[in-house]
Amino acid sequence: MSSPRIILLAHGSSDKRWCETFEKLAAPTLASVDNARVAYMELAEPSIDTIIMDGVAEGITEFTIVPLFLAAGRHLRKDVPAMIEELEKAHSVSIQLAPPIGENPLLGEAIRDVVMLQLEETPA
Repeated sequence: MSSPRIILLAHGSSDKRWCETFEKLAAPTLASVDNARVAYMELAEPSIDTIIMDGVAEGITEFTIVPLFLAAGRHLRKDVPAMIEELEKAHSVSIQLAPPIGENPLLGEAIRDVVMLQLEETPA
């Protein structure tokens, strides 16, 4: 059995520069994790649906969505689960929704490290 396709889910924006920011943030993961892709919830492509359809065409039936969100608000509590339910029915696949990355304490440490670097680079 193959490993699930990992979907790094960002909100999405009609501003391509916004999307490019998330694609740069996702680049190390995409380079390190086989079978990982970026998808957008709305306003940009590729959508979750597009990534699921592409995976199904490759024979993938299991997916894990890792939300690149700081917290679980309305989108992650209602909208995304509804989308997942619809996609599972439409494509006969299994989709797991991981907690948003903001709930992982490692993100807090990464933010601290970035702030500390910024403080070191700022002239006194």
